[in-house]
Amino acid sequence: MNDPLTPAERLRATLTGLLDGLPPRQAAGAVERLIASYRGETPTHAPILRDRADVAAYAAYRMPATFEAVRSALAAFADAVPGWVPGSHVDVGGGTGAATWAVTATWDGPRPVTVLDWAEPALALGREIAATHPALRDARWQRARIGAALTLEPTDLVTASYVLNELSEPDRAALVDAAAHAAQAVVIVEAGTPAGYARVIEARDRLIEAGFRVAAPCPHSAACPIAPGTDWCHFSARVSRSSLHRQVKGGSLAYEDEKFSYVAATRLPSAPARTPGVTPAPARVVRRPQIRKGQVLLDLCEADEQLRRTTVTKRHGDLYKAARDADWGDAWPPEEPHDPVS
Repeated sequence: MNDPLTPAERLRATLTGLLDGLPPRQAAGAVERLIASYRGETPTHAPILRDRADVAAYAAYRMPATFEAVRSALAAFADAVPGWVPGSHVDVGGGTGAATWAVTATWDGPRPVTVLDWAEPALALGREIAATHPALRDARWQRARIGAALTLEPTDLVTASYVLNELSEPDRAALVDAAAHAAQAVVIVEAGTPAGYARVIEARDRLIEAGFRVAAPCPHSAACPIAPGTDWCHFSARVSRSSLHRQVKGGSLAYEDEKFSYVAATRLPSAPARTPGVTPAPARVVRRPQIRKGQVLLDLCEADEQLRRTTVTKRHGDLYKAARDADWGDAWPPEEPHDPVS
């Protein structure tokens, strides 16, 4: 039976009553502590999510943002590997399972899913939430220490979102190496901060060394053209704010923008004719487009390993219309429609 709700709609509906019975002050306090932990740069050797209150606050506050960030990264990956669909998925350090929801929003159909995390309260609540989603009811929720001892069974797709910041450098390397050994595709998402970007670049380099090709966001698998310490590559996903978001942040807007950095890489070859393969974007918009009178300024990361600004004006016709509709993180130029095959 088809689910009448999209994964995003069902997740929001499920999370709506999650904090019932939890005093608002306690929920807000847990959220503030979690924000400090997830934005910090000091690895921890204990789970950040300690009890039901922590997990409920995290799920209500952070799960929608993680979902939207991972879904954005997966959408870019799916565009770069048309025709490929993961037959199985392992979410490492998955907490309450936001990435599993993002995968189901990207590729239809049930598949074997395993969520690994070291916080039993997170796994318990993730299992409870997933029971509302037809494609996730049979997912496995398994407690595991994310670090040097991590081993993964073969799988098509491994995701790791907002977890590298919790790990020491050796444990980060062990996670990426385990994912590279087990999976056909790996997608890693971190906070869109300089430190988060540095962790993503570190993971990107290890994946390339392991024989992976970068499918997104980069249009190439060469070294990142951003000089270390000068800037960082990150993107933005729009997130609907819950009442808890507004309560904690004191904001009145119905949305906020989640900044994130990511890498999506695969062992698939460059796309040959008639078989699935990697076709990275010709270029990627890496800053919010600047729309001015009669022109649009686009900052691009290009396939020749350069960062370049291009100006699209009215005289470019349809390309100008596309530039006005372009968003931060989009591939550029937009894919041209193909002639029907006769």
